[in-house]
Amino acid sequence: MKRYATRYLYLIICLCLFACKGEKEEKSHVDLPQIKEKGELVVLTVNGSTSYFNYRGEPMGFQYELAQQFARSLGVELKLKIVKDESELVDSLIQGAGDLIAYNLTITNPLKDSLIFCGEENITHQVIVQRKGKNVLKDVTQLLGKEIYVNPGPFHTRLSNLNNELGEGIDIHEVPSDTATAEELITWVSEGTIDYTVATNEIARINRTYYPNLDINLVISFDQRSSWAVRKTSPLLAEAADKWHRENINSAEFKASARRYFELNKRPSHGPILSAKDGKISHYDDLFRKYARQIGWDWRLLASLAYTESNFNPKVVSWAGARGLMQLMPATSHALGVPKGKEDDPEESIKAAVKYIASMQKTFGRISEKDDQVKFILAAYNAGIGHVMDAMALAEKYGRNRYVWEHNVAHFILLKSEKEYYQDPVCRNGYLRGSDTYRFVREITARAEYYKEKIKS
Repeated sequence: MKRYATRYLYLIICLCLFACKGEKEEKSHVDLPQIKEKGELVVLTVNGSTSYFNYRGEPMGFQYELAQQFARSLGVELKLKIVKDESELVDSLIQGAGDLIAYNLTITNPLKDSLIFCGEENITHQVIVQRKGKNVLKDVTQLLGKEIYVNPGPFHTRLSNLNNELGEGIDIHEVPSDTATAEELITWVSEGTIDYTVATNEIARINRTYYPNLDINLVISFDQRSSWAVRKTSPLLAEAADKWHRENINSAEFKASARRYFELNKRPSHGPILSAKDGKISHYDDLFRKYARQIGWDWRLLASLAYTESNFNPKVVSWAGARGLMQLMPATSHALGVPKGKEDDPEESIKAAVKYIASMQKTFGRISEKDDQVKFILAAYNAGIGHVMDAMALAEKYGRNRYVWEHNVAHFILLKSEKEYYQDPVCRNGYLRGSDTYRFVREITARAEYYKEKIKS
């Protein structure tokens, strides 16, 4: 009896293995006809400033938007799967977990054995990030005698190799990423704290939309080619991607996405107080006074938030699509009761923002210090609650206080632009341009204090 039971168990295991193998082979042979039949394109990508990220509760990213457009052109729904890194992208695709890699995957000969590279071919290289001006460096030999600050990794490696090629003389400073992230180093260049750092041309282009005073023209590495990819068994899907890129690269929709991420100024200029002499910050001071009471805020703090968001211009639309005086994303404003078509109405915008802040006061109710709670709320207003929760989880994991902002949660907000941290298992919301959120909180609280000095009532 025992022998028959053993044989039966062996038979079951064999059948399961056969079924799994068949399912895997079936997945690996999915091509365009099967994708259209099921009505779904499964796209693989990774978190990052150019691929995919969550901003104020909305999915965003250049590659994400292109994948959406491509899926629509096929008449199918887009299903997005986020994986850890390039290695997992390739493994997941080959194993049939997705149909297409929508990410600038580096083109290499070994990968060509199992993948078809398709879509637009991008050229990437490393560049020196410096400030514009008459002393801008135009040749790599001019790097000799200059101090360049970089994080450990490929940028430091390339600089070291270049230094050897030039006979040494470049003063390379290695800055640990938990001291200053790559994005912080670029900010330091813009502000004049340091003169030079290194970035990929793609990341440099995005950062130039935040800091127009940057020069990113000095190339210091060889070109690398990259593009989307599919399995070898999906040639029709590859052809469709090639055709779509070829026919749509000059379309209005494609250009709008490229402009949103690589051209639009992310930091519009701001004007001064309307009239300090007359005790006015803006034309909307009475509305700030009226609604700030509902959340127990000083009205000048609410005004400072509005100034940072819109420069008191109710008609402004941000690069990400946020609208109105308080720059709420459309989905958020509608969920908070703003009628469609009224997103630009100043009172509706302020009223909705105050509702949003009130809900966050409950979320961060365990933060006892009111000033600290305000900073958590401002950070969540800028980045989304999920990213702040991630930073709180990181703070707790690394032995800091999850309910204190300065030097605790703020430290990990800054680190959420680094893979080591935004890919940590305790993080659920991926990449964040944390330096922006950190700066956002500091600017608003500092300006509110300035307003209090100038406007007494």
